[in-house]
Amino acid sequence: MMQSYSIADTFGIAAPASMKVEGFVPSQNPYVPAQKPYVFRKDHLRDVLAFLGFPNGDGLYLTGPTGSGKTSLVEQVAARLQWGVHAVTGHGRLELNDLLGQFMLVEGGAMQWIDGPLTLAVGLGHVLLVNEIDAVDPAELIGLNEIVEGKPLLLPQTGAVIIPHPKFRLVATGNSAGAGDPSGLYQGVLRQNLSFLDRFRLLEVGYPEPEDEMKLLANVVPGMPETVRASMVKVANQIRKVFIGGQDGSGMLSVTLSTRGLVRWASLVATFKNAPNALAYSLDRALTFRAEPSEREAIHRIAKDVFGDDWQV
Repeated sequence: MMQSYSIADTFGIAAPASMKVEGFVPSQNPYVPAQKPYVFRKDHLRDVLAFLGFPNGDGLYLTGPTGSGKTSLVEQVAARLQWGVHAVTGHGRLELNDLLGQFMLVEGGAMQWIDGPLTLAVGLGHVLLVNEIDAVDPAELIGLNEIVEGKPLLLPQTGAVIIPHPKFRLVATGNSAGAGDPSGLYQGVLRQNLSFLDRFRLLEVGYPEPEDEMKLLANVVPGMPETVRASMVKVANQIRKVFIGGQDGSGMLSVTLSTRGLVRWASLVATFKNAPNALAYSLDRALTFRAEPSEREAIHRIAKDVFGDDWQV
């Protein structure tokens, strides 16, 4: 069952009261993601809602830097529209059969077919969300070509033919746009098949604007002073600039403070607020312990410059 949702009320953005979007009636669907604090960016939300409403035979491919909110954007839109999501993380050994399902030994010693995430999503009218899709062998992904276009799904192991539910959607995320990673920062990224990529519309998801990250931190750590949150956001953006580098793309850092990492840092500061230096202590655990010693020192120097005397609080 479907119902209309007010875009303004559902997603907390400025929109005319008459603007509505179709979603599912609230139920006990276990595949609906849990709602979490999220600041929706209007342009990104527009693209995702347009795709969910009218895919026109396309998949949706979200590309952008690590931790910019690609996966959480899809999941939190789905959570508010009560849309089931089957999330899979791509890797070099992922095969099409892993998505279709497999025969498994069940109680009593019998072999029983268990549907995989693709089969479930196709039949139930849910979203199949393939994260890090650019790490998957391109030869395996070609098997998704026809299902993206809405053609029936054939299960070779059982002979079953599944007619796609009209609400089935295929969404992918990747740090690259499918053409490989010339920066060398994302190990395992592969160049994808052009015919497969041609079946997707693209959405580039960069890091949020400072004011949006401020709102997000206010939701996550409401008790933190606004001045501290503002400094943390400023530190994150300074680190990102050094990470990205100049026009040649050669950054001076091999790690960056993503939005995900920024939220982790703020949460840890609240957790370790009684530590001798909660800001530095938490930054190590949120990011810099995985950096080279020289990079760790540089990141802490950036933070100290931004916070000034407050860095020792």
